[in-house]
Amino acid sequence: MSDEAMLEALRREIACCRICRDAPAKGLEYRLPHEPRPVAVISSSARILIAGQAPGLRVHESGLPFDDASGDRLRSWLGVDRASFFDRDRFAIVPMGFCFPGYDDKGADLPPRRECAPFWRLRVISAMPQIELVLVVGQYAQAWHMAGERRDNMTETVRAWRDSLLSDRSPAVLPLPHPSWRNSGWLKRNPWFEKELLPVLQDRTKMLLS
Repeated sequence: MSDEAMLEALRREIACCRICRDAPAKGLEYRLPHEPRPVAVISSSARILIAGQAPGLRVHESGLPFDDASGDRLRSWLGVDRASFFDRDRFAIVPMGFCFPGYDDKGADLPPRRECAPFWRLRVISAMPQIELVLVVGQYAQAWHMAGERRDNMTETVRAWRDSLLSDRSPAVLPLPHPSWRNSGWLKRNPWFEKELLPVLQDRTKMLLS
């Protein structure tokens, strides 16, 4: 079986996954209350992996990762258009949780489901050995991909981006805040992000897409 055929088989397995509904980590009373719709983009050729949190409602409905305002901001950070972003030959997109987790009592998205990453993540990452740069978006992805390299909080983790990006690890890792518009205040309080980090991110993205 070719590498692409194996990836296609993996894609089909993920699309059929119902573990958060049928075998929830905390018991059946904590099962996903709606029909799962796993959203992940696995690639045999992309050199950049975007490791996000979990789909929101709009992504759940469209089946396209970052098909929302957060995605618009993320694409502007990367300096790419929608066509390039949704080209799986250019970007792999694998959130910590493949399915929309629902809302909490305040109307905010719940964290990624606990079942997903332990079951899928190592297998999916191992299936893409060509990845050269992992963009870890938000605290949940940073917790998994950066382990002991994380700082006390998300701000300090992202502030230390040079240590992560320029380390000897392969693939390289670059931490980012979540591009949600709820983080607009964070961006205003941390102007170094747009001034110092984004130009490097855009240069690295351009190089890896060429």
